[in-house]
Amino acid sequence: MRVTNAVPRHRRKKRIAKRAKGFVGGRRKLLKVTKETILRADRYAFRDRKQRKRHFRSLWITRISAAARINGMNYSQFMNGLLKAEVTLDRKQLAEIAVSDPQGFASLVETAKSAL
Repeated sequence: MRVTNAVPRHRRKKRIAKRAKGFVGGRRKLLKVTKETILRADRYAFRDRKQRKRHFRSLWITRISAAARINGMNYSQFMNGLLKAEVTLDRKQLAEIAVSDPQGFASLVETAKSAL
């Protein structure tokens, strides 16, 4: 009796096709090309999860720097002043304060200036 691998093969192809949703042309239709594209997409996704963290940190630093300059201080002096004043806010929180509450940020700048 001849044994086929039909059901497992169909399941495997279906699983791959599901992940290839939104791909264009042969990248969606041809099994070998689809597998390669999915592998590449996974590599990019892994890499970019790390890069997202870097990009956000640089965005926060840019926002803090701009707000500190408006209040007459540069970024490095501001962060050093906060460190000496023992203010334990991270860059994400500082950037949010800089955008949403300029008066609160100005008081943080004064705290940093007095600590230097």
